[in-house]
Order: sequence, then structure tokens, then C-alpha cells
Amino acid sequence: MNIDFHCHTTASDGSLSPLDLLHLALERDIDMLSITDHDTLDAYRQLDQTASKIQIIPGIELSSQWKKRGVHIVGLNIGLSSPSILEAVERQSNSRRERAEIIADKLERLGFTDCLAGALSFASGPNQIGRPHFAKHLVAIGAVSNIQQAFKRYLGAGKTGDIKDQWATPQQVISWIRDSGGVAVLAHPTKYKLTRSKLTELLTDFKAAGGEGLEVISGAQVPSVTRDMARLCRDFEFEASCGSDFHAPNQQWAALGRVAPLPDYCTPLWHRWQ
Repeated sequence: MNIDFHCHTTASDGSLSPLDLLHLALERDIDMLSITDHDTLDAYRQLDQTASKIQIIPGIELSSQWKKRGVHIVGLNIGLSSPSILEAVERQSNSRRERAEIIADKLERLGFTDCLAGALSFASGPNQIGRPHFAKHLVAIGAVSNIQQAFKRYLGAGKTGDIKDQWATPQQVISWIRDSGGVAVLAHPTKYKLTRSKLTELLTDFKAAGGEGLEVISGAQVPSVTRDMARLCRDFEFEASCGSDFHAPNQQWAALGRVAPLPDYCTPLWHRWQ
């Protein structure tokens, strides 16, 4: 089975439209796919799922704040018209817009003008603006040479544009997902740069709040990391998920449908829907 349960489209911060992403998924023989755009379900309004040979598992990636850290939670097999998930989208969209205004103000204090309008020109709408769009604006005005530099200097963890206070708690996010009939999965656990004790604490809190899955594989990661995450997944009795975290075709470290197999001792989350 070729599974990809984490990818993004132009509905949030990806470079392919939902239809183009689906075509790429077909080319790469993906069996089960979940489009998990940030805090929005707009991609699913553009898809004719009945015409696809791929089994689509409706999904979303919701931002949250855990102990002053930004943490992402993927909801899989959510009800797209569920009142709880629609509430989540509205609340998160409002938070995203407020956050963008704060980021723009902070960047303008550093001397960068028209940041909000500039970032918005790269976003699909005012409710979907995020740090990658500000990064693109900084590249466009010549403030930095590339997106990576924008995050390293201004937008990454601990930098001026790293604003998290607007996000809901993991408990609230998990509640929205579960109430919609979905499964809550902790996304890319190694990307938070936590110590082992902090990661264990996060996983403990996540499970206590009703989280059921762990993203054991995120993109092109080294086998030793996969084995380590698989052991944690087993120890906490989570079901295992995996995804490319695809954003653009030219990013080989996050290539759609190019996800390594899970270790045999993991319980795959997708067995629920086979």
C-alpha cells in the first residue's frame, strides 16, 4: 500500500491546486490519500472524489499551542460537514488572520513595509495567510535570498515572526476532531526539536486528551529516526500514520507518495478504513 496522509495544496501553503495534487497522486500510484491543509477544508470543495481511483480520507492539519510551543495535529477521516470541524475551521481561520496582523506589525517595526498586503498576495485568502507567505514576501522585496533564510532570520522558532498565542489548546483541537468522527494524529513529532523528556511529556498529554495516532514517518527521514518514532508509537499504544508533508514538487525531502514503509511492529492507522 502506498499511503500519504499529510500533504498540502494551494488552499493553504502548497504550490499545487487540489486537482493537480490529485493528478500527481495518481501518477505515483498512491492508494490512500489525505489532503491535510492548514486549518481549512477548501481543497475538498474542489475535488470530484468519485472520479478518482484513490481512496480519499478527509483530513486537516490544525495548529495548537502546547506549553508555549506550536504543535500541529492532523485530523483524519473527519466529517467534512460536521458542526465541530466547521467550528474548528472558523475559530482557527480567525486566529490565523489575527496572527498575520501581529506578524506584519512586528516585521514592519524592523523596517519591512507592506508586509500584510505582500504576504496576502501569495495566500489563497485572508484566512489562510501564514508564515510561508510572509517568507515569500521577504524574498520578493529582496530582504532575504530564499525562504529558508527568511525563517532562519525572522520567522522560525523563537524569531520575531514566531507567534503562537492565538492557537487553541491540543485538548480543544482533539475534541473538535473526535467530535467530527475523526482520529487525532500528532504530526511530525521530531520537528518540534524537543528533548526526550519533553517529547515524552507531549505524547503523554496528547494521549490523555484523546489523541490516537502518531506520525511515525514524515517525509524523507533517516531510518534510525523512523525506528525511534515507531518504538514510541508502540510504547504509547498509538496507531501509526505516515505522510510526505508535501508542499511543492521540487522538494525531494517531502515528495508526494514517496514515503518509506512503516516498521512491521507498528499498527497502521489506515487499517481502520480498508
